[in-house]
Amino acid sequence: MLGAQIKRLARHSAIYGLGGLVSRILAVLLLPLYTSYLTTGDYGKIETLVAASTVLVIMLRLGISSAFFRFYFDNPDPERRVVVVRTSFWFTMASATAGLVAGLVLADPIAHALRLGNEPGLIRAAAVGLWAQMNYEQLTSLFRVEERSVAFVLASLANVLITVGATVLLVVVARKGPLGVLVGNFTGTLCVYAVLLAYRRYQLGLQFDRRLFRAMNKFGMPLVPAALALWAVNFIDRFFVALYKGQSEVGVYSVAVRISSAVVFLLVAFRTAWPAFAYSIEDDREARRTYAFVLTYLLLIACWLSLALGLLSPWLVELLARKPGFHRASEAVATLCFAGAAYAGYTVIAIGIGRARRTQFNWIVTGLGAAVNVVLNVLLIPPYGMMGAAIATLAAYIVLFGAMTVNAQHVYPVPYQWRRIATLTAAAVGLTVLGSLLDVPLPGAIALALAYPFVLLVLGFYLPAERARLKRLVPILR
Repeated sequence: MLGAQIKRLARHSAIYGLGGLVSRILAVLLLPLYTSYLTTGDYGKIETLVAASTVLVIMLRLGISSAFFRFYFDNPDPERRVVVVRTSFWFTMASATAGLVAGLVLADPIAHALRLGNEPGLIRAAAVGLWAQMNYEQLTSLFRVEERSVAFVLASLANVLITVGATVLLVVVARKGPLGVLVGNFTGTLCVYAVLLAYRRYQLGLQFDRRLFRAMNKFGMPLVPAALALWAVNFIDRFFVALYKGQSEVGVYSVAVRISSAVVFLLVAFRTAWPAFAYSIEDDREARRTYAFVLTYLLLIACWLSLALGLLSPWLVELLARKPGFHRASEAVATLCFAGAAYAGYTVIAIGIGRARRTQFNWIVTGLGAAVNVVLNVLLIPPYGMMGAAIATLAAYIVLFGAMTVNAQHVYPVPYQWRRIATLTAAAVGLTVLGSLLDVPLPGAIALALAYPFVLLVLGFYLPAERARLKRLVPILR
């Protein structure tokens, strides 16, 4: 049964990941375009607006997007599920529209507050993008609860392809700079959203259940401060880097973030499939055992990917960022990758809180991580620049992982495999440090990355069944 559950999660994650993979590959391939047609300051402005839009989305959703997944599975009655869909849809539409109007009206003061200079057009474009993204994600979440991963990916691929085409046209041909990037980004989202709106129209009738909304709000509201704290960990370093070192340093740092986003891609693919999968397991005993193995396997993949990207970062940055001013970004890649791995672990462990419906203390856990992040940003960015921001991010995610483990294990105990987790983490970090100390050339970096599963074998990481499976797959181990 466990094997079937893991395969089911892996299948949906892989399909969801296909759309994300194309998106990430194209995003990385666009780096040479961005670094050729945009200055480091322009790139920094885009990243600042992405960070600001993310926090606004969290505040405008009021936790309803998280509650949607939980409440959808509470009642198997199709008619009741349609009520959940419609209530979530109309709330999201109203909230996103309020954010759009505020962005259009207050564009000038917001631009000055974010140190964007006299460019209110960037704020207006970001406001349209915010509206499009909130409504688009609400509709595509229907595919996720229905576990229709192929349909979700088709929508994602259409979005990505239209977005890339519009962005290249606006940035390269029309020379619209950062404004072209922002407009290009929401063009694909709006186009696909219009199609999805027509496709889902039978589920989107004029129906809003106030009692249901209050219950969803009660579940989701405690997650809002928690989500804001997570935003602080994810994005507030851009604001501190801009404050202490300027938008050019933000631009360099953002290249490191973009390369390390391969780990984020893994996490996005997993998180897309994870809530619906985790809540759909009705038996608690089966759920606990499944969650334990999921954490181990997810961290194994995340740490291996972090090791590879950290070792190969000098060559990746040189390949993707043509201007020499961006090449320092390689220094922060490994640290940011392992921060992403810690966040992956946090995502798995946090599901126990949602399953037990004990979300009221999440803000304390995430608030602690955010406080650590802010304090370290203030202390480390002035002397160390972007590297200080990367260290602060890693420390904050480690604190998040540890604090959420204590909280979740108290309300929903799961027999996680801590010895194996410690082994796989230590091996990945050790090999990364070794490669850095020896300043290995490219062949040596590749060899160290490929050695990781064999090092785990020597350290006794694998269970007997896993060793037997490896021997079948790898002839050298027979």
